[in-house]
Amino acid sequence: MTTYEEGQHVKHGQYGLGTIVASDEERTSIEFVEHGTKKFVTSMVVLEITDEQPAKKPKKARARRAVKAKK
Repeated sequence: MTTYEEGQHVKHGQYGLGTIVASDEERTSIEFVEHGTKKFVTSMVVLEITDEQPAKKPKKARARRAVKAKK
């Protein structure tokens, strides 16, 4: 049975490129840029180990504070 190392880059058929967050004999958690973190049964998941790095998550724009008008 294969377990994966934290930080390893993998490719999944449905979710694309991701990074291993945690992996043990039962579960593997992978962080995908567009889909968030997904958990898989380690013995059933089909992954391709790759050197290709997933794109960075875009940062969310910060809300601007409303400026009070001077009277």
